[in-house]
Amino acid sequence: MRPSRTRIEGKRIHPGWTIMALLLVAGCNGLLPTGPAPDLYSLTPKSTFDQSMSVVNWQLVIEEPLAAGGLDTTRIAVRPTPTELKYYADARWIERAPRMIQTLMVESFENSGSIVAVGRQTIGLRSDFNLKTELREFQAEYFDGVDRAPEVRVRLNVKIVRQPDQGIIASRSFERVVRANERDIRKVVEAFDLALGRVLKELVNWCLTTTQAEAARSPTGSNRP
Repeated sequence: MRPSRTRIEGKRIHPGWTIMALLLVAGCNGLLPTGPAPDLYSLTPKSTFDQSMSVVNWQLVIEEPLAAGGLDTTRIAVRPTPTELKYYADARWIERAPRMIQTLMVESFENSGSIVAVGRQTIGLRSDFNLKTELREFQAEYFDGVDRAPEVRVRLNVKIVRQPDQGIIASRSFERVVRANERDIRKVVEAFDLALGRVLKELVNWCLTTTQAEAARSPTGSNRP
């Protein structure tokens, strides 16, 4: 005997449609996961630099930072212990952390007023140097207990690569730790902004000084043919 098909108002209905209808009804009854969207946060580029820095005549491409899977996300990372990684439940970065930091690096170099051109790989800039970075720490740490405001740790490993021969001329790690004033997520984001801002300022100054010295050793002051 063949199994009968579900019928509604005398019409033959495919069994898959029945399942979809049941899911819709369940959603109306609050059985499907619903709720308010998470709060979105962004950070700011560094804008205060020593105005006495001379303008360099070379161009820089900033590649998107590499990051471990736990940090390559829009979610805001938390470490309750050194070996455990979690996330704030109702808060997100406005875009993936590596992509957001790449944007902030580009804007920080532009704000320095000391470079002819800087941009991402995607804009087709013909660069003299590439900046390769790895995001190694970008989280709030509750090592002193969840009843205290966390410390925010930011660490970037940076390599300057000369073009077109792809030679690494310098590498360095930049790390800053800032304790949030309160446990509130907005205060934690402020600590992220302060820690990353300190890293960005030091990174820009170091990169400009290092690459200018390298470019000066070239007969034309630039590595482009």
